Amino acid sequence: MNPVTYPLLLLTVILLPGLAAARGQSPAARPDIVVILADDFGLLDGSPWGAAPGHTPNLQALADAGLVFDQAFVVSPSCAPSRAALLTGLWPARNGAESNHHKPKAELQKWPHDFRDLGYETAAFGKVAHYRHTADYGFDHFAHDTFHDHGGIQASVDFLRSRQQSATESPSRPLCLMIGSNWPHVPWPEISADAGNNESSDLLPLPAGSIDTPRTQHWRRRYVAAVKKMDQDLGTILQAVRQHLPNAIVVFTADHGAQWPLAKWNLYDAGIRTPLIVAWPGQIAPGRTTAMVSWIDLLPTLLEVAGGVPRPDLDGRSFLPVLLRAAAQHRDAIYASHVNDNRVNVYPMRCVRTQRWKYIRNLRPDAAFTTHIDLVGGRLGQRDFFSEWEAAAKTDATAAVLLQRYHQRPAEELFDLQADPCEQRNLAAQPEHSDQLQALRSQLDQWLTDTGDRLQTPVPPRLLKNQSDWGPGAAENP
Repeated sequence: MNPVTYPLLLLTVILLPGLAAARGQSPAARPDIVVILADDFGLLDGSPWGAAPGHTPNLQALADAGLVFDQAFVVSPSCAPSRAALLTGLWPARNGAESNHHKPKAELQKWPHDFRDLGYETAAFGKVAHYRHTADYGFDHFAHDTFHDHGGIQASVDFLRSRQQSATESPSRPLCLMIGSNWPHVPWPEISADAGNNESSDLLPLPAGSIDTPRTQHWRRRYVAAVKKMDQDLGTILQAVRQHLPNAIVVFTADHGAQWPLAKWNLYDAGIRTPLIVAWPGQIAPGRTTAMVSWIDLLPTLLEVAGGVPRPDLDGRSFLPVLLRAAAQHRDAIYASHVNDNRVNVYPMRCVRTQRWKYIRNLRPDAAFTTHIDLVGGRLGQRDFFSEWEAAAKTDATAAVLLQRYHQRPAEELFDLQADPCEQRNLAAQPEHSDQLQALRSQLDQWLTDTGDRLQTPVPPRLLKNQSDWGPGAAENP
């Protein structure tokens, strides 16, 4: 036997006796599974990844007890495609949900069916799939999947209590439970000085690429208030899980980054790099990993944890060896895509990311990048601070560059993430990086071919040459 192999096999037996028991045994021997989803929560906004520790104490407690992933990614920076990929284990181009609000193909086998085949009871509370899509996935139980319906958190607690009380000893079937918080998705909470959010207190650090103005600071504080509500939801869920499913494997993650300029709806890391923590008492040792994993990998990973064998047609690959500490790496590259959100956010793009490099291909560089944030008429609010960005850009050269970068993208972007982790310096036009650029071009081309991506844009974008369609004063739905 290879001298490296033996300790890895021994580690598997030591760390995951529950997994070994689940394989080939009755459903009752399989572990309970709890997946908790945040909505629009940026990785760098959680204390396990460097944010202020007071904002997310429950998330920090989970991180202290589990394996923290520093390089986890979603496949799309908008809600429906991201969640559809999670629940099918397939790339958006293969499952059919490429645009926001779209559903995956009805004929596909999905998450609940895979776990039901292993004898699991399945349930989803809150925003798990996109709004009102949950019924199409086939969960045994689901509730509260409408916009900002916060009843799903308490409903999940009540479900766990009722389920335990109705069982004579313990439930005969293991449970695969998914719970989605609506925080910190907009609309964000109103804040006031007497609520501990004094506008005159120290300025908050802003994400890279932001223009610092008074209203921007105000809205950043509102986002922080929404993050705190997410953490409160998480605390409520974790308390119930500890009480009713003390031996469950718990996964916490988020569907993409925050609704902030250059985050959600973008393929920069602020849009696609996601929080991920996996905790399992007595089975997974706490710590950190830099292994690159994708959201499509969660389904096959948890199926293996449950003692199953993932279907060969899945695009995702199990990272169970990473959980076992039998492997330090998982993927060599991450891929992601964005298309549109109805008539808003129409900006098709694709990317490939390695540990060091990011290559983004913008399919319509003749179009203006616009979102709910900058367009007038939306009900999601952030136009309030973006108008200050536009005003600042008229007199401040730095602000003008930042604003132009937001709206106008070149056909290709290349970033050295080691030197420039916030992706502020596009290297695509620099001759010294031409070999790296060509290599990533080819790598992305191969992925597009393999997934059958037809690079379609279902609605026309707003063009740069028609500024009245996207510039100051443009309506969200002209």
